[in-house]
Amino acid sequence: MPNLSRPDWEQRIRAGQSLLPDVQPVNPELAAKAVKIFDKLRIPDVIGQPTFGEAAGDWFRAIVSVLLGSLDPVTKERLIRELFLLVPKKNSKTTNGAGLMMTAVMLNERPNAEFLIVAPTKDIADLAFKQASGMVRADRGLQRRFHIQDHIKCLTFRPTGATLRVKAFSPDVMTGVKPAGVLVDEEHIIALKSDAESVMGQIRGGMISQPEAFLAIITTQSDKPPRGVFREDLLQARAIRDGKSHREADDGALIPVGNGILPVLYEFPGKIQQPAKLPGEQAPWEDVRLWSMVLPNAGRSITVKRLEEEYENARAKGIQELARWASQHLNVEIGLALRSDRWVGADFWLSASDPDLTLEALIDRSDVIVAGIDGGGLDDLLSLAVLGRDRITQEWMHWGKNWVFEGILELRKREASQLKDFETQGDLIIVSTPGDDIEQLADVLETVDMSGKLALVGLDPMGVGAVVDALAVRSISSPRVVGVSQGWTLSGAIKTAERKLADGTLVHGARPIMGWAISNAKVEPRGNAIIITKQAAGYLKIDPLMALLNAVTLMSKNPSPPEGGRIDDFLKGGMLSA
Repeated sequence: MPNLSRPDWEQRIRAGQSLLPDVQPVNPELAAKAVKIFDKLRIPDVIGQPTFGEAAGDWFRAIVSVLLGSLDPVTKERLIRELFLLVPKKNSKTTNGAGLMMTAVMLNERPNAEFLIVAPTKDIADLAFKQASGMVRADRGLQRRFHIQDHIKCLTFRPTGATLRVKAFSPDVMTGVKPAGVLVDEEHIIALKSDAESVMGQIRGGMISQPEAFLAIITTQSDKPPRGVFREDLLQARAIRDGKSHREADDGALIPVGNGILPVLYEFPGKIQQPAKLPGEQAPWEDVRLWSMVLPNAGRSITVKRLEEEYENARAKGIQELARWASQHLNVEIGLALRSDRWVGADFWLSASDPDLTLEALIDRSDVIVAGIDGGGLDDLLSLAVLGRDRITQEWMHWGKNWVFEGILELRKREASQLKDFETQGDLIIVSTPGDDIEQLADVLETVDMSGKLALVGLDPMGVGAVVDALAVRSISSPRVVGVSQGWTLSGAIKTAERKLADGTLVHGARPIMGWAISNAKVEPRGNAIIITKQAAGYLKIDPLMALLNAVTLMSKNPSPPEGGRIDDFLKGGMLSA
């Protein structure tokens, strides 16, 4: 099996060199033939319809050579079974992909072989078929060798009977198909679908019986934090590129990386990918001089000058549009999906992260701890926020845990893959039996209470009876368990949290589920106050954030540990309000 790593990729991408691994095609004659076929294809939507040989970049020609030339001439087994290409928009992604598949069809020797282009939407599928069929219509020789069936988006190569079909992504895309080659376009969009993991599994499973089969994934970065099957394929491709035999899972376990996967990722090195430290400042990737690193087709289908104009327009529209633009045109990975009506604290969230902050570390460093609880309905997350006060620096430290009833995965299909990611990352527990979530939450708080530092537990007073009972069994009860008023009365906690995030005195464990919840939050003015409510968020979940705000309300009262004797002083008057 060839070594497909490129551990020196950062130096090479800075120097504008090839990102492909240092391997030679196992079948050089077949590789040369593939490039020859590819170069003769005409680009149908460019003035003059030049050939790929005249207009395509060497970067993609090299991919055609390495991937299609990896078929062992003796065993007829393909040694490179997958391609993962991450490339920004306007770099001829769809056109090059169509050219790759047309080349594969004509190179294929298996009678009646089946090739597929799978697109996330009908519009993208239509575009892919238009490009592939356009290549046939632009060449008289190909017109004689191919039969075009526009109504079913199918091209048949007459000499072998091989077909190239273009389909929109759906659960039945693989019905009755044993593909010799599949191209998946824009996997980051496909990953948003609830059945994405299952269908991608079917595609890979359908290739097993064909030793020469290959899967090519060609995609841009996601305009939201990567999730689902796209996130998994992206992480695996990065691990292979970096020369790792294993990659670390979200729970710390080591996962072997796949063999036979060709990773080609046009993305900035980590330091350049970083967001701006403060709102209004420029991020490292906003330096126009760096953009050519991730634009392999610069000077052909796109120019840096054109991107500069689009960048200025996006920046003028605000941080939300700028982040979306950067993800699509520069492959900048979004850490937090920001909204135009977002909570101000979201702008400072990423800069306030401490990935080493575990619950154990929080307990050890704190002189006092409070906890906030939110949610718990069968359509909600049950969220726990533990907030500690550092005994030396006095900064506030946040750690969280969440639970959800398994029925929500069926009820909220659009968020199912995201919730499964959080489960894998260890921040969300999916329970099958109602009540298990409350018992497990109470167990966590019992562990915290054993430190002798748990001063208060605050929660929405509506529908909390079962939680209060579970805590009482563990000797956590009134006066330490209190109701926290919701709605506009949380305005003080909202403003306190955003100020402390901005000045660096509130830190958190950099957990993706909190970033997701904060991305979902909408701020609404209410008189002289501001509110963040579940009603405003709609179907999007903000329970982890609401739990944090409940905890902030308590910590704002400057509590002491239970044995300090000061808790009753500010509990007089009953329910706490912000």
